[in-house]
Order: sequence, then structure tokens, then C-alpha cells
Amino acid sequence: MTLTRRHATLFLLIAAWNVLSYANFARNLAEAAASGESRPAGYYVAHLVLIVVNLGVAAFLGWLGVRAWREAPADQPVAAGR
Repeated sequence: MTLTRRHATLFLLIAAWNVLSYANFARNLAEAAASGESRPAGYYVAHLVLIVVNLGVAAFLGWLGVRAWREAPADQPVAAGR
């Protein structure tokens, strides 16, 4: 399968969404911990693992999107119905 600029744009948008949403989630988690919210340690560990994994996915999709953008020809026609 050949990746097009349309694919690259999708990958980059998903990566940006993951970074923004999980950065906000991390900030909210840190604020909850700082305010003294009573949660078991496993709660924070599980959510930190989610944050790290999803930021890793965002990094991979961002890398893939940039690579696909650079390799796809700029004047590549988009076929109707795809």
C-alpha cells in the first residue's frame, strides 16, 4: 500500500489529538494528586501507563505522518470514490 498525503494528514491529526488530549489528562491527574485527592497508588500508575503508551502512539503516528508526507508527491491526484 502506498501512503498518500491524505494518509499523512490523517496520521498527523491523530497524533496531534493524542498529544493534546493526553497532555490535558496528565495535567488533570497531576492537579488531582496535588490537591490531595485520595486515590490508591494503582490508580495513578495505571493512568500514567495509559498516558505514556498513548504519547508513544502519537510519536509513532507523527513520525509515520511526516515520513509519508515527505515521500508522497505533492501533485499526486486523488482518485474519485476513494
